Amino acid sequence: MSDAANDTTTGVPVCPRHPDRESWVRCQRCERPACPQCQRPAAVGVQCVDCVAEGNKGVRQGRTTLGGAVRGRDTLVTKVVIGLCVALFAGQYVLPPELYFHLQLVNVPAAYGGFGPDRWWQPLTSAFLHASPLHLLFNTYALWVTGQYLEPLLGRARFTALYVLSALGGAVGALLLPGTANSVLVGASGAVFGLFAALLTVNRHLGRQTGQVVALIAINFVIGLLVAGVSWQAHLGGLVTGLVVSALLVRTRRRGAPVQWAGVGAVALVLLALLVHAGSRTVL
Repeated sequence: MSDAANDTTTGVPVCPRHPDRESWVRCQRCERPACPQCQRPAAVGVQCVDCVAEGNKGVRQGRTTLGGAVRGRDTLVTKVVIGLCVALFAGQYVLPPELYFHLQLVNVPAAYGGFGPDRWWQPLTSAFLHASPLHLLFNTYALWVTGQYLEPLLGRARFTALYVLSALGGAVGALLLPGTANSVLVGASGAVFGLFAALLTVNRHLGRQTGQVVALIAINFVIGLLVAGVSWQAHLGGLVTGLVVSALLVRTRRRGAPVQWAGVGAVALVLLALLVHAGSRTVL
């Protein structure tokens, strides 16, 4: 028994964390006194909070089948993305229009002489802007529904990578495929179609029904073909990118995080190369 565990005047055992409390119950691991506030149930008896914290250092964090950290139903990234979309849309009505024009957040290749390194942020920032309240409502609702399902399975980091790369893939599709060179490119639709594709891939991997997801993708893609002002090119680019990234995460899940992230990095490099190529084509 350590002298530090006793009151020096009375010899009564006291809690090391709360010296003003008598503590006759001892930790089964370190044998120091522990008051009720510092006691934690153990297989036999109790342990103090310090020993529990020390023991948890060697415990590996739980992982989902796709490699993400187990956080229950946490969807922080989904909420942040939706919040950014809503805030930027509201900013169009609150902030001076000159500010948005000066920042050049909207991806308009022809208006600025083509996409280039001096406007490298446009393919990503344009994915958080929307042209109308209905446009914003549809995309944020789709983000909320898909994010509630995918983010807990993939984990925050992998879900973020999927979303960002799908948004870039949508920009690549809009810039490389014919029909949008002179258009204003805004909206999270490319990223949303990437999440739709991930729904399909993940459900197939988990042995769940995919018919509804296929119908969802088909209906929304046809709408993009029929409705004027909707970029089916961005939808297709996001869809293909989402399929590639989600398939990569699923197929390499048993090889560990380094292999998964190496594949994600390779996809990112390909997309960036295609964006540079698309920019040079637009300038020409």
